[in-house]
Amino acid sequence: MALGSGCLRAGRGLLRAAGPRSLPARGRCAGGRPPAFGFLFDVDGVLVRGSQAVPAARRAFQRLSDGGGRLRVPVVFLTNAGNCLRSAKAQELSQALGLQPPPTTGFPTIEGVILFGEPVRWETSLQLIIDVLLSNGNPGAELQDIPYPHLPVLACNMDLLWMAEAKMPRFGHGTFLLCLENIYKKVTGRELKYEALIGKPSTVTYRYAEYLIQQQAEKQGWKSPIRRLYAVGDNPMSDVYGANLYNNYLKSAHQSQVQAGVKRSPQAASPQTEDHLQLRKDCNNSVESCESILVCTGVYRHNADVPSKTKEFTTETVFHGHRDFCFDPSLVEASYIVQDVNDAVQLAFKKENWS
Repeated sequence: MALGSGCLRAGRGLLRAAGPRSLPARGRCAGGRPPAFGFLFDVDGVLVRGSQAVPAARRAFQRLSDGGGRLRVPVVFLTNAGNCLRSAKAQELSQALGLQPPPTTGFPTIEGVILFGEPVRWETSLQLIIDVLLSNGNPGAELQDIPYPHLPVLACNMDLLWMAEAKMPRFGHGTFLLCLENIYKKVTGRELKYEALIGKPSTVTYRYAEYLIQQQAEKQGWKSPIRRLYAVGDNPMSDVYGANLYNNYLKSAHQSQVQAGVKRSPQAASPQTEDHLQLRKDCNNSVESCESILVCTGVYRHNADVPSKTKEFTTETVFHGHRDFCFDPSLVEASYIVQDVNDAVQLAFKKENWS
């Protein structure tokens, strides 16, 4: 889910989001130029822990906003959390960070099974989903021939773990998917298939986040294109993996454009929609890189002193990603590791010579 933010407002939706209704004051660095960069912020473990804001988050947004509380650079909140209404989640985030309540729009609807986030009663939800799949959408009927392929299944969150207020990580929607996949295979002897996987680390999600960033810059009236994105997250297997995967995609896409126009680039093995191709046509494709910044306030913890200016490597040996994504150790190596989101903002500002 990508939440576009402008004038400290955020539009939220599953591959849909409303842009800011009013224009923020134009940000300026020491040289007087508009920003050529934007931020993609994860939420849980970066900005909040449960219902409590991470203290550094408020300091970070003080740096990002001007004296009137308006953002000086384009920002998108990129979260996989989708197990509540957008209006409720947006209000929750607004209160935690002291933001203005955002406008929201409705979810699109499709025929099939849409999995947004881990439920409260897992056994009940697992039973109902299996009933729907085995009955081809008619769970009140008696079980006869099991249809295969089954109804379309769309998953919007692949995080195995996430951080709330507890000291240890909590089971995420990726854990629920793991249960669903294994139950379906145990019952039918066949693999559960996904129509699409949306949310981090899927490239289509980052593509849409880039689209929102560019929309904000255009509404600001900034003529200078956005060239760089800084993706700040706490989870190497979703935030870092996704940002690095999208960075590879950007490099490949730019090479393809030079050679033969817009092409679909090679990616890690994952079911994808073709939406990102349309999104490429809808914006100016100016973004050249997406750098991953890993913070230590959530899933990832670092015990030693953490340098904020040099590249470090996470030593993940167990792949927590979804089964349909390949494990490439280089994709979980963060471009930078910092203590918290405020340090991440300072790091990006320094790299961009932004005051």
